[in-house]
Amino acid sequence: MSEEPNEEQHKVVKYRSLTIDNVKYKTNYTKKFNHRTMYEAKNLGSMTAFIPGTIIDVFVKEGKKVKKGDKLLILEAMKMMNEVLSPFDGMVKAVHVKGGDKVSKNHVMIEIE
Repeated sequence: MSEEPNEEQHKVVKYRSLTIDNVKYKTNYTKKFNHRTMYEAKNLGSMTAFIPGTIIDVFVKEGKKVKKGDKLLILEAMKMMNEVLSPFDGMVKAVHVKGGDKVSKNHVMIEIE
């Protein structure tokens, strides 16, 4: 008596490679994993809003040289005034906000190069 193959025996499994700590694994990715937002290295020259809020004042203009620790702007969020300081010496490449602007989380406010 011969057995007929069922649907599961004909199912083709496609594995994908995943490398962790220089070890390569064969695995199946979930739909959620396949549709995830890909990691992007942070641009250290972009000052982004860490929380939604309102820009109270901007202290720099495009082309201005800044030093590490210089005050760039004040972001009001949750009734707190947050001073955004320059993380390094450089020149202001672009200012994307002005006083009174409402910004969402991760909104690029100032670019420094």
